[in-house]
Amino acid sequence: MSRLPQSPARTVKLSALALALAATLAGFGPAAHAIDGPPSTNVAWQEATSDADIDKAFATAKAQNKAVLLYWGAVWCPPCNQLKATLFNRQDFGEQSKSFVAVHLDGDAPGAQKLGTKFKVSGYPTLILFSPDRKELTRLPGEVDAAQVMQLLQLGMASGRPIAQVLADARAGKPLAGGEWRLLAFYSWDTDDGAQAVPAAERGPLLRKLAAACPASESAACTRLALKSVGDGDEANAPAPDAATRARVAQVLADPAASRATMDILTNSAADIVTALAPKPGADRDKLVASFDAALTRLQADTTLSRGDRLDALFARVSLARLDQPKDAMHPKLPPALVKEVRETAASTDRESTNAFERQAVIPTAAQLLEEAGLWKESETLLKGSLARSHAPYYLMSELGSNARKQGRTAEALSWYQQAFDKSEGPATRLQWGSAYLSALVDLAPNDSKRIEATAQTVFNEAAAQPNAFDQRSAHSLQRVGKKLQKWNADGKHQAVVDHLSAQVNGICARLPAGDPQRATCDGVFKPAAAKA
Repeated sequence: MSRLPQSPARTVKLSALALALAATLAGFGPAAHAIDGPPSTNVAWQEATSDADIDKAFATAKAQNKAVLLYWGAVWCPPCNQLKATLFNRQDFGEQSKSFVAVHLDGDAPGAQKLGTKFKVSGYPTLILFSPDRKELTRLPGEVDAAQVMQLLQLGMASGRPIAQVLADARAGKPLAGGEWRLLAFYSWDTDDGAQAVPAAERGPLLRKLAAACPASESAACTRLALKSVGDGDEANAPAPDAATRARVAQVLADPAASRATMDILTNSAADIVTALAPKPGADRDKLVASFDAALTRLQADTTLSRGDRLDALFARVSLARLDQPKDAMHPKLPPALVKEVRETAASTDRESTNAFERQAVIPTAAQLLEEAGLWKESETLLKGSLARSHAPYYLMSELGSNARKQGRTAEALSWYQQAFDKSEGPATRLQWGSAYLSALVDLAPNDSKRIEATAQTVFNEAAAQPNAFDQRSAHSLQRVGKKLQKWNADGKHQAVVDHLSAQVNGICARLPAGDPQRATCDGVFKPAAAKA
């Protein structure tokens, strides 16, 4: 699930392709986005849009001596839809939810981005378990098997100790309860967003330290910590591969139960683990890749896993097959049998995925899988054929834009990015997709200053109408717009446009209260440009 990007408008004249699809796209209005609201119907989710809603949830939790589970997500997000299709809808999750207060924080709800800043959540999805007195017990990984998430919820509630305290004790060499080692091993660093004050560059060394300190009695947790440290992907801080780590990885790959228990790491970090343990092409790497492929093939065939997890296993196999080829190879050399599997799996995924949440989760992955295998036309066909069946077609339109861009079809790419922005819904989503469209315009049509200026004006106008436009994800979107425009104007040729847009933003900033943290963020959108002038 971590593979998918968190990425994601109107031209005077649409491309021929866009015109040909006009009849199909005309039906994508608000009615096509009816799938919204609570993440599931079997849980008493409390919707949160303000501090008052959060206070009410914690007051209930304290009165009933329950934990609070906060879910932060968005209607378009594939991993969020995966949770809806595999975890939130489970009957046993519904039963377990009676032990905690479930709070839903939709990233596009009023006040959501401000609350996102409060809870240090940015990436979708994020799951945080709190004690009744608002102490963070743990961040749950959305990419692991649903049954594992259920177990972690129970462990977190049983422990009752804040994860910051557990981590501090582990770093200091103090003894931990067995369940606490599991909580550390499964902690979602990808969605931490600074909550535990561990910079990304320090996570690899920290995970290695934890793996070394982990007691032998907690072998499963120790193995997970070791695998996560190897698959961290931080080459700058990675240690030289050692025999013990190689042996541990080999044991996991050979053991069906162990590989099943760590499938999220194996499928999402296969290439990173291989390159860390076998940095150079050769016999050692070939042997490790063969062992990995065998384990991933087992996972791909494991029907106890979700369709998305099995798809990730095949994706990892393709990534390993491409390992020693140029990363930007459009048509990689892959074994014919593997290409056939990709085709057949993508087709069965399209044919058999009938649940709307599941489709939003797996179709983008299947399309990217086809691209990885060099099957560009088939990827495009899958995405186009899924537009009318998606409750967030703008996400698929962005994928079509990326597909066309990589193939050098600039006008078509911009048309898709524009349509994605036009069809996007929700205040935070609109700013994110507007930022993506503006970025594509600057990259692909840098001389079209009128179109670039008009798009930036639209994005800033929408920001002006939003009360939390300069909080969390929305702020990141607007900052990206500012940086992109400054880079576009690096030679000063577009200074008049940038000055005009900067003045527009200054007007927005002036309307924000001086004490509002958003004011500083707003003032910084064009600060470098203002200093240059």
